[in-house]
Amino acid sequence: MTRVALIAHDETKPDLVEFAQAHEEQLQQYELIATGTTGNRLLEETDLEVECTESGSLGGDLMIGAEVAQGNLDGVIFLRDPLEAQPHEPDISALLRICDVHDIALATNRSSAEFLIDGLAD
Repeated sequence: MTRVALIAHDETKPDLVEFAQAHEEQLQQYELIATGTTGNRLLEETDLEVECTESGSLGGDLMIGAEVAQGNLDGVIFLRDPLEAQPHEPDISALLRICDVHDIALATNRSSAEFLIDGLAD
């Protein structure tokens, strides 16, 4: 089964929830994993089943990175806030790097997220 990670910085969590609601029917076909706070928002505001890791700042980004390294993910949607410095930036950089190393589709904004799930649907 297709497995997708969903992550969002605080300022972009509403965007990810809106994206998930707009694509809920398609996302229900996938196994979903998310960092803690993002996953909890998705559980509260959609009917999606989501496995939650720790919050990003508590190691959740690295946990998602481990899933990538183990070959357990087909795509990562990470709606980042490019205008705000993050205290766990090294973890974020490591996640982005491991997606590149393992050639995993990575979307970092709403437009690329649209392309990612369209690609997964084919």
